[in-house]
Amino acid sequence: FDLVVSIFGAMFAPTPINVAKEMVRVTKPGGRIVMGNWIPGDPTLVAQILKISSAYTPPPPEGFISPMLWGVESHVIERFEAAGVPKESISFSKETFTFDAPYSPMQFVSVFKNYYGPTMNAFEAAEKNGKSSELQQELEALFNSQNKSSRENMTSIPATFLQVTVMR
Repeated sequence: FDLVVSIFGAMFAPTPINVAKEMVRVTKPGGRIVMGNWIPGDPTLVAQILKISSAYTPPPPEGFISPMLWGVESHVIERFEAAGVPKESISFSKETFTFDAPYSPMQFVSVFKNYYGPTMNAFEAAEKNGKSSELQQELEALFNSQNKSSRENMTSIPATFLQVTVMR
């Protein structure tokens, strides 16, 4: 392919080195790989959702590699170098995606609760421990605090991500 794109997708595959190798394999020489990856510890929405959610879920299994490491430049370089890409062919920029939703932050939490894997798992674990209302309150507080919209029943929350560009 001339262009291989993964926006918040490939980062969640379980074997990162294999992901990098496969993206390189299917990209023709002279082509590009572009990724959008969430950044660990970032103060914006998604990293904070994952931080809150992790407090309610059991620890990951031994050998688990956090998908958030795709948001760390040194790890991205290491993975693509293992796939045969020289460091000089990899570039980075921090970008912002804005979640714009035509409903309140509280309603937007419900979207994440019902459709975003990490929060779905966190609510399932929290319900087993009788802590689902605590998780709900934490997420509502987060979404309310990060909402930039001044309009009632509108949510606009920016989230920073690492854009990775690999030239093949």
